[in-house]
Amino acid sequence: MILKIYNSLRGEKEIFKPILENNVGMYVCGPTVYSNVHLGNVRTFMSFDFIFRSLQFLGYKVRYVRNITDAGHLTDDGDVDNDRFVKQSRLEKLEPMEIVQKYTVDFHQVLEKFNLLPPTIEPTATGHILEQIELTQKLIDSGFAYVSNGSVYFDVLEYNKRGLNYGELSNRNIEELFANTRDLDGQNEKKNPQDFALWKKASPAHIMRWNSPWGEGFPGWHLECTAMSTKYLGETFDIHGGGMDLKFPHHECEVAQGKACNGKAPVRYWMHANMLTMNGQRMSKSTGNYILPMQLVNGDNDFFEKAFHPTIVRFCFMQAHYRSVLDISNDAMVASEKGYQRLMDAMKILQSLDESSFTNQESNWAFDLWKTNAYAALLDDFNSPILIAHLFEAAKTIFAIKDGKVQLTKEDFSELKSLMHDFVYQVLGLQNIEENNNEKLDQAMQVLIDLRNQARKAKNFDLSDEIRNQLLEKGIELKDSRDGTSYVLN
Repeated sequence: MILKIYNSLRGEKEIFKPILENNVGMYVCGPTVYSNVHLGNVRTFMSFDFIFRSLQFLGYKVRYVRNITDAGHLTDDGDVDNDRFVKQSRLEKLEPMEIVQKYTVDFHQVLEKFNLLPPTIEPTATGHILEQIELTQKLIDSGFAYVSNGSVYFDVLEYNKRGLNYGELSNRNIEELFANTRDLDGQNEKKNPQDFALWKKASPAHIMRWNSPWGEGFPGWHLECTAMSTKYLGETFDIHGGGMDLKFPHHECEVAQGKACNGKAPVRYWMHANMLTMNGQRMSKSTGNYILPMQLVNGDNDFFEKAFHPTIVRFCFMQAHYRSVLDISNDAMVASEKGYQRLMDAMKILQSLDESSFTNQESNWAFDLWKTNAYAALLDDFNSPILIAHLFEAAKTIFAIKDGKVQLTKEDFSELKSLMHDFVYQVLGLQNIEENNNEKLDQAMQVLIDLRNQARKAKNFDLSDEIRNQLLEKGIELKDSRDGTSYVLN
C-alpha cells in the first residue's frame, strides 16, 4: 500500500514516508479558547480526526499533538484592549483564565458530540512558557531575533540574507511582503514591517504576563506552536495540519522559526483543510450568515428546518474532501440524513445475515476489486467522498444479497462485514443513532429507578407508586426482582 499526501509546501501529492517506519508524528493547530468553537473550526478538526483515524486504520502508530492556545493573541494593532482574552474577560466580567477554562470545556464538549477522538497529547501555551523563552533566547543568540523596548522580534530580512526563504510555504515573494505590510503591531519598534513578535512586552494594563530576560510579557502566537511541536515531536516531524487560513502568516512563521532554531525544516508534510461556507456564502457574524455547532444540532437557528444529529453533520462533512470548500445548506443536510439512513439500513442487514448460510460457491460480485478501490480512496490523500461512494456501492450489494440476487463466498462475506464496520465506524467515525438513543434511554431510566428506590427506602410509597404508574402510562413497565429493578417497553 502506497499512501500519497498532498503537501502544501510543494503543491502536489507526494508518497508519504514517515521519519520512523510505521510511526507518525502529527501536530495540528488547536483552538484559541476565548470564545465558543465555531462550525468552521469543527470542520477543520474533524478533517484531521478523519486523517488520524485513517492513519491508525492503515497500521501506523500515531502521536497526535493538538495544542490549546490560551495566551498571546493580540490583534494587528498591538493594543491591549484588543487582546482577545482580555477583551472577552472584560465583556463577561471574568478573569482571563476563567475565560480559558470556560471555552476549553466548551471545545471539548462540542468535539465529543461529533465523536472526535482526543489527541495523544494536548499541551497548552501557558504550560510551556519556559520552552518559549528558551527558544526566543536561542534565536537572539544566533542573530535571527532582536530585542526592542522589552519585546523580541524575528528578523525576517536577516533570515533571507542567510539564504533562507521566508514565504516558501505560502509561495509569497519577500519584496512584495515588505511593500504591502503596514507597521501596526510593532508601533515603530521593529526593524522591518514584516518582522513578527516572539515575545511581547506587557503594558501595565495587561493581565496575562510572565517574567522573562527582557522584562514582563507574553509569548507570540507563532512561537507557541514551534515550542510545543518541537518538544513532543522533535526538531523535524512528519505532518503539520491546520486550516487554510493559518498557512500565512502562522505556519510560514513556524517554518522560519524551526529552520532558524535548528538548521532544518521542521515539517515534512504540511496539510491544510479548506473552509466551510453556508448557503453559498462565507460564514460571518457581521452578515448574520452564522450559526454555532450546537445550534445546528439542537435546531435553534433560522437556517435549517429541524435539528440534525451530530453524526448526520459528521456524515455531511465527510462527503467533501478535506482540501475542498464545503458548503452546508438545509438541502445538503436533509440529503445527508437520507444517505446516512440508507447506509445504516445496509449495516443492519449485514449484521442480521447468517454467516453460516454462505458457502464457498463462487462470488458473483467483484469483492476484491471493491476492497482495492476502497483502500485506494484512503491512500489517495484521504479521499473521504470517494470512500463513501464505495460504501454506497457495498450497501447496494448488501441489499441485493438479502434479496438473493448476489452471492458471496463465506470468506468474502466475512471480510466485507469486517471492512464495512471498520470503514463506517472506525475510519469515518459515524455512530449508530438508534444504539446511541437506546443508551441514553438506559441512562435516563436508571435515574428514575434510583429515585423510586430512594422513595421506597424513605417509605414514600406515594411517590414510588407515582413514578411506576406514570412510566406505565408511557408504555414503560418496571419489573422488580432479587437482582434489582429493570424495565421493558410495552
